[in-house]
Amino acid sequence: MKNILILGATSDMAQAIAKKYAAEGWSLTLAARSVELLGPIASDLAVRSGAEIQTLEFDATDFSNHRKFYEELQTKPDVVIAAFGYMSDQMAVRSDVEEIQRTIDVNFTGMATMLSVVADDFEKRGSGSIAAISSVAGDRGRQSNYIYGSAKAGLTVFMAGLRNRLAEKGVHVMTVKPGFARTKMTENLELPAALTASPEQIAEAVFQGLEKKRNVVYTLWMWQWIMLIIKHIPEFIFKKMKM
Repeated sequence: MKNILILGATSDMAQAIAKKYAAEGWSLTLAARSVELLGPIASDLAVRSGAEIQTLEFDATDFSNHRKFYEELQTKPDVVIAAFGYMSDQMAVRSDVEEIQRTIDVNFTGMATMLSVVADDFEKRGSGSIAAISSVAGDRGRQSNYIYGSAKAGLTVFMAGLRNRLAEKGVHVMTVKPGFARTKMTENLELPAALTASPEQIAEAVFQGLEKKRNVVYTLWMWQWIMLIIKHIPEFIFKKMKM
């Protein structure tokens, strides 16, 4: 039975991804900082799907412990999905050094250190798939979320480099770029329904993307074209736009 390791498994997106893989007959290793929250999630999934599920504590910002965490896994995964993230209010975070650091540590540094460990193992094995949840916010810096966006931009470039490194090693690397998503992180925001994906839609896109070995997946699909337009707006015009 194939196993998937989901890091940051308490997030809305991660729970939907876990549900999808459980329904497809995979065994799951769910890891998160708040391991006590994983119990009810795992129990519900096991009842609904009969999947084998293990829960573990994982702290994205405990960088020095990432290799130990991975090496001590009872079952080495076939797929690893990094779904953890952190977003604070831009107006508050831009003047708060600790919040800036946390935003970058969770969204970029934690991803890079943990997935580097996974990459080393998968490269030796000559197989496996790695996916990380980035964001369209990393496609171009905008005043509304440039600190969060800069961390996601770093993650996107990291994943592209990792993909280039592992392309001939039998390892698949996929970057997921959600646009607006209906999650607890965005529950206080007014989002356009037509451009907003549900966790279930994102989970389906992730599953299909990994099955088809895609490099980059935008959710919803139209965000690829929206961001293409945004990226090509001349800077002298873009500076005058309130985005």
